Amino acid sequence: MKKKIALVGGSGFIGHNLAIFLKKKGHDIYIVDSLSVNNLYSFKSEEVENKDLYKSILRNRIDLISKNDINLHIQDARNYNSLSQYLGSINPDIIIMLAAVSHANKSNKDPHNTFDHSIRTLENCLDIARGINKKNKFCHLIYFSSSMVYGNFISESVNEKTNCKPIGIYDTLKYSGELIVKSYNRVFELPYTIIRPSALYGERCVSRRVTQIFIENAVQGKDISIKGDKNKKLDFTYIEDLLHGVELIIENKKAINETFNITYGQSKSLLNLTEILKDNFKGIKINFEKEEKFVPARGTLDISKAQNLLGYKPKFPIEIGYINYINWYKKYWKNNFS
Repeated sequence: MKKKIALVGGSGFIGHNLAIFLKKKGHDIYIVDSLSVNNLYSFKSEEVENKDLYKSILRNRIDLISKNDINLHIQDARNYNSLSQYLGSINPDIIIMLAAVSHANKSNKDPHNTFDHSIRTLENCLDIARGINKKNKFCHLIYFSSSMVYGNFISESVNEKTNCKPIGIYDTLKYSGELIVKSYNRVFELPYTIIRPSALYGERCVSRRVTQIFIENAVQGKDISIKGDKNKKLDFTYIEDLLHGVELIIENKKAINETFNITYGQSKSLLNLTEILKDNFKGIKINFEKEEKFVPARGTLDISKAQNLLGYKPKFPIEIGYINYINWYKKYWKNNFS
């Protein structure tokens, strides 16, 4: 069924891919984004490595949003009145809350900014969704959390019933967001779904994730540095699998008022990742460095709940998904920077 879907923070890595995917599925898509958090406007002033590359990729995102005829409303989601006016004019069936500072290290270094762009924006979206529901219009809020809410994994895998013990600013705010979302459901009967992704990777990411940095250094012939143990495991998830998971959540009433791990469902070590990289970039050098503080030890996220309730079937192990990403990056670099 065709739905009106508003993506708040929708021009980010997850958001723009999700917007294009859902548009092609026939939904009416509306993106709200200030383009100022890890996006086009922020990279104009920030001094970061590979700045020109990131600006090029971000412009590519905007071009793809435009080419797919997706509505992009440039608006700071912290401004309640403006956001309320815009979303009220759309009257969406679904609000997907993506606005956040999407990097744990940045969050720990600048907690005020992280709170402002994560909790304040969530509060606004929740209250606006509540207002839409008061008008007897069903409005489903989907909140993107993180696998980091679990903290240090105490077993090989975790499921949605595992106690969450976040340890850093980023993960604590994500878990706080989950609790706030659930409280709005209890008090105002606001329908929600919480998504916990893990170690996402894929085309047009500029979030400085490990999968991205590896390829960026490799295409430029630079050494690759790994922070932490080479045997450290993560549940690497290709963006395409996440998109299909969200599609199932949108389509299935069983997703209402539930929390889901939407990952590949099998952790792999950083060493596994570098082996794939070595097969695709000959002669690269890899160094190991000390792990940064407040990064939890993670592993596999159990996806049985999503499989059983939604029929979720991820298709991209890193042996396929990461090679797809590498091939895209090689082509993009050759066409724009070689």
